[in-house]
Amino acid sequence: MRVPYVFNIQRFSVHDGPGLRTAIFFKGCPLRCPWCHNPESQAFEPELMTSPDGASELVGRQYSIDELVAEAERDVMFYDQSGGGVTFTGGEAMAQDVGYLAALARRLRSRGISVGVDTCGVAASAAFTRMAEQTDFFLYDLKFIDAAQHRALTGASNALVLKNLELLNSLEAVIYLRMILLDGLNTGWDVIEDTMLWLKTHGIKLAGVNLLPYHRFGMDKFARLGREPVEFRTPSPETTHKIQQQVARFYECVTIGG
Repeated sequence: MRVPYVFNIQRFSVHDGPGLRTAIFFKGCPLRCPWCHNPESQAFEPELMTSPDGASELVGRQYSIDELVAEAERDVMFYDQSGGGVTFTGGEAMAQDVGYLAALARRLRSRGISVGVDTCGVAASAAFTRMAEQTDFFLYDLKFIDAAQHRALTGASNALVLKNLELLNSLEAVIYLRMILLDGLNTGWDVIEDTMLWLKTHGIKLAGVNLLPYHRFGMDKFARLGREPVEFRTPSPETTHKIQQQVARFYECVTIGG
């Protein structure tokens, strides 16, 4: 079992699933999204990053399962009051050692702690099959329905993304679809319509859809890693609201943010 690296443990998160949650950020992702809010999550190994005050800091450390369970158990009273729990995120949680993830999820759930997984879908299908047994819900990112656009902007095909979404659906997993909105790239009426029609044609059942307008949070981190940030545009509130209305024709629970 390979112990993955973690670069952040965020308490009292309200954007990583239902209720107050502890988000465990695993280091390493197969995609290279230039809008990534956590570019320090992309490499699988620890790396040096300049802190806001100019000092160098090593990002990423290994935690045993016992350590992470102990971290989560500090907030059990908040989970109980809010219906929250722990969310595995990153980076890409599903690209980590699935034996480690499954064991961690099993330990947490044995203590009555809900477990969610935030994923871009680019991971082995066998890992999704295994984790579906130990996970209460998935936050599933669908960035681009067009294969060429997905490859051009993330560095990888969306074939596995769509395949694993169908797989989780067949396993009757609870799925919240997350759609980042990049103005002028995936906010057009035709793009949204094509995405929704694909989902409906393939019988994808969703507990909800979260629309995530692009924001610049984390852009300074690219410079602190010695990398050049790329600017994107945030859709206007009017555009985002229209997309919400469009998606609501297909799925009832559509929220902005989340």
